[in-house]
Amino acid sequence: MTNKIIETRNLSYHFGVSKVLDQVSLRVEAGSIYGFIGPNGAGKTTCIKILLNLLQTDNNQVFLFGKEFKNNRTNILSRIGSLIEQPALYHHLTGRENLKNRAQLLEIPTSRINDILTLVDLSEHADKKAGKYSLGMKQRLGIGLALLPDPELLILDEPTNGLDPNGIIEIRNLLRKLVYEMGKTVFISSHMLSEVEKMVSHLGIINQGKLVFQGSLEELHQISKKQIVIKASRPIDAKELLSKMGYIAELVDETIFLPFQTNEQVAKINQLLLSNNHSVYSLSQSQENLENLYLTITQ
Repeated sequence: MTNKIIETRNLSYHFGVSKVLDQVSLRVEAGSIYGFIGPNGAGKTTCIKILLNLLQTDNNQVFLFGKEFKNNRTNILSRIGSLIEQPALYHHLTGRENLKNRAQLLEIPTSRINDILTLVDLSEHADKKAGKYSLGMKQRLGIGLALLPDPELLILDEPTNGLDPNGIIEIRNLLRKLVYEMGKTVFISSHMLSEVEKMVSHLGIINQGKLVFQGSLEELHQISKKQIVIKASRPIDAKELLSKMGYIAELVDETIFLPFQTNEQVAKINQLLLSNNHSVYSLSQSQENLENLYLTITQ
């Protein structure tokens, strides 16, 4: 049995004469939280709509659960739950009634409703009108609706869009629980880079329709630039000393930055500063965050 839940093979898509996706080959492993990020108009939502069969493509380009999509459409869709931006809720119904209505529509036993309410942490608000829910509660209810048929794969398009910090944390914790405790696979698109970095295990970065990076978060950080960050007395003099000794040093707001090479280099820099009567207040290594890496890759 394949370990790839989602696989696209040189997937291209046009709107008229405009190419929206250009040879995109996604690889999403089972049990991962895969973050799909890119600028507005890069092709994220188009790709998601193709994965949900809302847009049509040629045969042998899209595979889910190891099966070609077009020839196994009904079976594949029965194993996917999705939430595209804002959930479609009946605001005049309670959370429980929304779930019951969906269960009856899908011919799913209503006995699952209490389990879903517990899973998305809405048991205490189950009999409150959905229209009175906070944005975070509405998103959790939307995910609960997607989880009713107990799908193996959850596809979410911008699920934290518009949420306050508490709502974002709630969604993050829920998705982690789904993956690491319940064995689901989550494919999530987002433009909130700092939040994606805290949530995902793997990333795909798309720009102008092309997949420009794909791999684990660890693999992305391996290509990042490491720096030495120094806070010392007389920072202008310290920077000039380091430059004089052949180091490529930059001074920003009284903090000195140098490209990291080796641990031995760090020790030599520290000794150099101390031997020239500089007090070293702090000396550390830093790594580019996802936002900086993203800008580097997409520019």
